[in-house]
Amino acid sequence: MKLKQILLIVAISAVSAITSVWIYGKVNPGQSSFSQSINGTNIPANYAGFFDGSNGAGEPVDFTKAANSSVPAVVHIKTKIPARKISNGLPKSRGNNMEDLFEQFFNRSFGPQIQPEQRASGSGVIISDDGYIITNNHVVSDGGDGVATEITVTLHNKKEYKAKVIGRDPSSDIAVLKVDGKGFPFLLYGNSDNVKLGQWVLAIGYPLTLETTVTAGIVSAKGRNIGINSRQSNTPIESFIQTDAAVNQGNSGGALITTDGQLVGINSAIYAPTGTYAGYSFAIPVNLVKKIVNDLIKFGDVKRPYLGVSVDREKFDAGDGAHIGEVAKDGAAVNIGLKPGDIVTKINDVPIFSWTELQATVSSYNAGDKINITYKRNGKEYTTSATLKAITGTYESLASTSIADQLGGELETINEKTAIKNNIDGGVIIKKIKPGGIISKTKNLEEGFIITTVNGMEISSVEELSEAIKALSGESIQLEGVYENYDGVYRYPLYLKK
Repeated sequence: MKLKQILLIVAISAVSAITSVWIYGKVNPGQSSFSQSINGTNIPANYAGFFDGSNGAGEPVDFTKAANSSVPAVVHIKTKIPARKISNGLPKSRGNNMEDLFEQFFNRSFGPQIQPEQRASGSGVIISDDGYIITNNHVVSDGGDGVATEITVTLHNKKEYKAKVIGRDPSSDIAVLKVDGKGFPFLLYGNSDNVKLGQWVLAIGYPLTLETTVTAGIVSAKGRNIGINSRQSNTPIESFIQTDAAVNQGNSGGALITTDGQLVGINSAIYAPTGTYAGYSFAIPVNLVKKIVNDLIKFGDVKRPYLGVSVDREKFDAGDGAHIGEVAKDGAAVNIGLKPGDIVTKINDVPIFSWTELQATVSSYNAGDKINITYKRNGKEYTTSATLKAITGTYESLASTSIADQLGGELETINEKTAIKNNIDGGVIIKKIKPGGIISKTKNLEEGFIITTVNGMEISSVEELSEAIKALSGESIQLEGVYENYDGVYRYPLYLKK
């Protein structure tokens, strides 16, 4: 083949290829080859949006100023609980003498045992120059309903002080201590609602046997519920800030701060199969902490506000808002027209993604506060306002049946003779437990139990028991009482949903 023919074939092929590409581009204008530009204009519309067309790299983060300014305000808390008698808290089985025979034969007692002296430690955060300190309830607890006999606070400069408990709230795991003095270093509150995923934070505390320790991490999640506060409360409130800042035993009650030194959380828990740090730690958001601390200092306990709604259990943490299952007939929500099936998505423009976030956000306000509520109904969004109440309200599911039917048992107000015999002012005896009822699902609770208090409220009649349960919020309550002919006070959690 001649050279001219070869060149002609090559030219025709090139023209054909160029023409084909041009025609394809005209026919398929929306399908172009992939292109990417950081500083240009070719970024796809659905790009994640990290780069904004300015500088590609962010400024380096400096932890030194925040760490050095905050460390003096974080303290080491040491507690001591003296040796004491304890029992297994269970009555002996009725009509069975095998335990007595076992004790006699093996010379072993099932009665009170001696628990040796206990010492523990944690961390705390000074929040005022006159010595108010925030820590966790479980740091100062004696393991039951009381507090440690001795609480010592050591500052970063090694000065020691004896502390007293001003108040505590097991539901949120917050406690307030006070040491005498003036001029203490303290941290400023930040705004935990403004904390963002991926934001740098520092955890400060006294882990393990170490002195003041600072670790860094990022916020890895918000609004977490891990069920840990149910160990010490029947009405737990959890909406943790989750981070990957290293936290271990002893960090409890310490500070979670931003890189500008503001307090945004109180470190409370780790989530690990080994009991030591495995990558995740959890802090109580400071907006909730502030409300609880103010109440504990002012009143000695927490004055909780209520919206008057209960959760749709099947959509507890759906991720698209707080799904309402029931509305109290005399609560705050019914007055503004909220209905079962509505989905709360914002409180005062703060996004709500789950029931736990709704609980924590509402709990950060006071009874009597007016809040704006954004909710969805049948796909449409509405905004209204409600005034929070000091009581949760009455739910139809509780009011529609007698308390005995609701709990699944035969209940009777005890007579004066029984009260005097058991050294109590009054109470309600469970005469019979019905199979399948709520009471029957409570482990170790037996017939003959005399209820004397519900969540700390004294009960002397069936009517008072009914009113107390109707007035309480949450999925569970705690019963306290006695058994005839058996020593000691017994406590049982009672879950109100079958």
